[in-house]
Amino acid sequence: MISRADRSQLAEWWRTVDHFLLGMIMLLVLCGFLLSFAASPPVAERIGLEATHFTIRHAVYLVPSLALLIGLSFLTPKQVRRAALILFAISIPLLLATLFLGADVKGSRRWISLAGFSLQPSEFVKPAFVIISAWLFAENTRRPEIPGNLFAIILFGIVAALLIAQPDFGQTLLVGTVWGGMFFLAGMPWAWITVLGGLAVSGIVAAYFFFPHVAGRIDRFWTGSGDNFQVETAREAIISGGWLGQGAGEGTVKRYLPDSHTDFTFAVASEEFGIIATILLVSVFAFVVVRILNTALRERDIYIRLAASGLAMLFAVQSMINMMVTLQLVPAKGMTLPFISYGGSSLIAMSITMGFALALTRRRPESLRGPQTGLDLRPYSPARGA
Repeated sequence: MISRADRSQLAEWWRTVDHFLLGMIMLLVLCGFLLSFAASPPVAERIGLEATHFTIRHAVYLVPSLALLIGLSFLTPKQVRRAALILFAISIPLLLATLFLGADVKGSRRWISLAGFSLQPSEFVKPAFVIISAWLFAENTRRPEIPGNLFAIILFGIVAALLIAQPDFGQTLLVGTVWGGMFFLAGMPWAWITVLGGLAVSGIVAAYFFFPHVAGRIDRFWTGSGDNFQVETAREAIISGGWLGQGAGEGTVKRYLPDSHTDFTFAVASEEFGIIATILLVSVFAFVVVRILNTALRERDIYIRLAASGLAMLFAVQSMINMMVTLQLVPAKGMTLPFISYGGSSLIAMSITMGFALALTRRRPESLRGPQTGLDLRPYSPARGA
């Protein structure tokens, strides 16, 4: 136990950090590492690698991930914004460079090699984009003479354009959904709701007609015909596991499930540990999201409120997309399950996301939180002022 008389930075952090939130995040990290033993060996063996290849690499990625998760949680809200600006300034040029120097995989350029490591810049853009957008929305509310909303729209346009150019419509949809949710919480005028909603629908329709791979995935989802091997195999794995699962290491469907260690780890968890275990896993994800949002609801500082809410939405929507694809509730889209799926860029970027969230939800002596405060969900109108 840390003494109340201890005024060191570590002691102050421990007294102010959300212990329950930190504990649930660490539980997800542990679950992801343990599931790597179940999900990754079949994939490694299929491509001629040692069975523990991906597990070892997952463990290696955990070192910088945990360091960033804990280190960033020490930051103040102002330092979080500065860190996000630095991360954004690094990620955008890398995202642009990926379009020209990245490896072409199935018609998309999403990865770039740096010093022998493959990096997916879009993963690192997301948390930085959320924090900067929250700050711009907050500045627009505090000082209406600053066109923060317009700058946020331009910023979203830049990020969305770079993602579409790869192309990566899944990440574009994720970023757009989170950004739209933050804009709504910031008091989006009804005119903007109508215009941006229309643009979003138009963009989805245009993607369907102009990008064959998007149309193919949507058609396969609606009709059930075509190459649905991955999602059908994932469903078979879930059915095979039943309520209690086949047992650790006893899964059989996972052996021919493509991407079982990345996009379909949730299906492997269901096959080996059962539906009850996956329900508990979903409950942990839900706890993390609700815990962050509950803190944001009590926060009077609009920047902290929007930033924390945006990070929670980013975590929630990405998790939901992965699980819903596995359950065949939405068209197939390759997206990792936070902290659970294998992937260095995803694991490190999500650790940054939750590190920011832990920093923003810490108890602060100067905090303006109070039991009577909360989010004003009414769209902005001049009569209400700033």
